[in-house]
Amino acid sequence: MSSPDLLLDVLRMELRRVGMTYKQLAQKIEMSESSVKRMFGQKDMTLSRLAQICQVAHIDLEEVMRKSLEMTPQADSLSLAQERALMENPKLLLVAISCLGNWTYDQIIETYTLTEAECILCLIELDKHGFIELKPLNRYRLRVSPAFKWLPDGPIQAFFKEHVVADYFDGRFDGAGEVLMCIPARLSLKSAKEIQIKIQHLGAELARLQQEDRRLPVEDRDGFSLMLGFRSWEFSAFTALRRPSTMAGLKSRTVHQIGPKNK
Repeated sequence: MSSPDLLLDVLRMELRRVGMTYKQLAQKIEMSESSVKRMFGQKDMTLSRLAQICQVAHIDLEEVMRKSLEMTPQADSLSLAQERALMENPKLLLVAISCLGNWTYDQIIETYTLTEAECILCLIELDKHGFIELKPLNRYRLRVSPAFKWLPDGPIQAFFKEHVVADYFDGRFDGAGEVLMCIPARLSLKSAKEIQIKIQHLGAELARLQQEDRRLPVEDRDGFSLMLGFRSWEFSAFTALRRPSTMAGLKSRTVHQIGPKNK
């Protein structure tokens, strides 16, 4: 579905929300009811007409446009080639991660030692890879969804495992809003899948809060990272202390839960 189609779908929903019928709208904009229905049915409307409808219905035009953008289909991940391109240029990866955090162009160059030209070139490159849609005045719109994640076996995930995880867990986790939990449990596969779904919901909730907090002043927001892992696992030092009679059960249970990698 194209962006204009989504825009009119959102406008129709907003009209229902405020309780305005096509007949009432037609009277306010001095058109026949049949013409209004045809305009929405054929999804053929000028911007000036859109603005007029929003005005007479007391609907926020910017809110209509924002909601239509949120409904636009977006990618949940990049291709292997796209991730490799990011890894070839550390500054490009830095700008990509900054964009995921909704940093502005000014915030990026004020915080990091990138020249204006370098930052602009990175934004252009990210636009080319379909990561963002670059707009005038170095503004952008993310073209990846709130559920975006790096490829599980991709180069960026491998880089994070090798370099980022140790640095992340080196912190004390005792600051405002910080927490570190490691909770061992013995669960059935059904219960494990239930926890997996809840973790996915938590990620979606984090994305929603970030979207809402974008309207707050910069000084009222800080950079937080949520790093979650959940898998069938035992610390290798503990496994080394197992009795031989329990090792066969451990291996068969791991294969049953995880399955072969190239299944």
